[in-house]
Parts: sequence; structure tokens; C-alpha cells
Amino acid sequence: MTNKADFITSQNNRNIAYHYSPGSGPTVVFCGGYMSDMEGTKALFLEKTCQELGLSYIRFDYSGHGSSSEKFEDGTIATWSEDAISIIDQVSDGPLIVIGSSMGGWIGLLTCLARKTRIKAFIGIAVAPDFTRELMWDQYSDGIRETLKRDGIYLDPSDYSDEPYRVSYALIKDGENHILLNKPIELNCPVRLFHGLEDKSVPHEYSARVAEKLTSEDVIVSYKKLGDHRLSTEADLERLKQALLEFL
Repeated sequence: MTNKADFITSQNNRNIAYHYSPGSGPTVVFCGGYMSDMEGTKALFLEKTCQELGLSYIRFDYSGHGSSSEKFEDGTIATWSEDAISIIDQVSDGPLIVIGSSMGGWIGLLTCLARKTRIKAFIGIAVAPDFTRELMWDQYSDGIRETLKRDGIYLDPSDYSDEPYRVSYALIKDGENHILLNKPIELNCPVRLFHGLEDKSVPHEYSARVAEKLTSEDVIVSYKKLGDHRLSTEADLERLKQALLEFL
């Protein structure tokens, strides 16, 4: 950790680690990806950027991630969304700019929908709503599905870590309760979406599908021809900063 985390209590007494940088204007909140923590490149870049701009900023660890309590495999889209909502309710007030990366795009959208009146803008990076259905369950073989049903856990090899993803059957089942791409996404704030055309984890078509479902008319999707899933090069981060500046 770069410095000592603070904690809030989310639902069911989950202890959620976070860092808050005080400032003025809208509070920027970063929602990280699946098995990511708040020490990632984008989370720390946004903290530095917000400090330079004098903006309030929050980065945090979902339960089962980083310094927060609970086991990763006990987490679901519901619990991680609850964690994000608890963070903004307990640590911030006033307008919010929510930024979500990969799974954090799904969590971020759910958080925005839960607190619509506070949302000034949403920025998504390789957004991955509905991934538990479309990128996991629908892609899994019958053997993997049987393993999940029998053992409750499947160890899915990761392209980003030596440690496999611990996919739980509870995560898959709960994801069905939070599907977004089968109906309008009732957000009317400005939205900026970034995606790499060489993303091997979340197809770039996801950003276009999200844009189509959003009720907001102020939606811009930007693609990077040679961009991968992470979109964390210096140029990628600068584009993220410029998107944030647009809303100040």
C-alpha cells in the first residue's frame, strides 16, 4: 500500500478499505476491475490527477479485494455494488463523477443508477456489464459448468496474473439479477466510453452496446486501434484525464 487505508462498514459488516483525497468540486470515484485493487495504475493516476486539479477523489477495494475484509469468492455483483454505494454514501456528498474500469464499468453503472441525482458524469474504460453471463457462463463448456455447480468454484486462468480467477457459482447466479444490456439504461448524464480494439478480455462491441442502451443523448465512444484491455499507457491515461477535464 502507498499509505494506510481508512475503512467504512458496508452491508453485513464488511470492512471496505479506501483512500480519500479532499478537494473541491465534484468528487471523482474510481471503481476497479475484477480481482483488481486500489493500488492499480489507473486508480493511482486518477488520485494524482485529482490532487493536481484540487478535486475530491476516492479509490477503494471491494470486499474480498486488496485490504478489504471477506473472501474474494464470496463476492458477487450485488455485494460489490453495495460496497461502492456505501463508499459514496459514507465518504462523500454532493455531485459525483464515477469512473469504472472493466467490471468496474458494470459496478459503476449500477452505482450511478442507484444514486442518479448525484451523478454529474460517468466515464467507462472497457466496460463489462453482464460479463458473468456473456463472457463466463455462456462461454464455458459443459464440464466447467458442472464443476461450478458441483464445487461452487472454478479456477479460470488469467491473462493478467499468475493467480487464476476464482469464479464462484454464486457470482454467476447473482449476475443474472443485475443484467443491463437487455433494456434501456436510465442514465441521462454525460457519458464517455473508452475501449481498445485489441481487447482480448471484453469485446470492444460492449461499449457500443452500452452507448445504445443509455437514455442519455450525451454519449461519446472512443476506440484505440492498438489498445488492449487495460488502456493504461501514458497516452491512454492522458485521454482519461482530458475526459475528466471536460466535466469540470
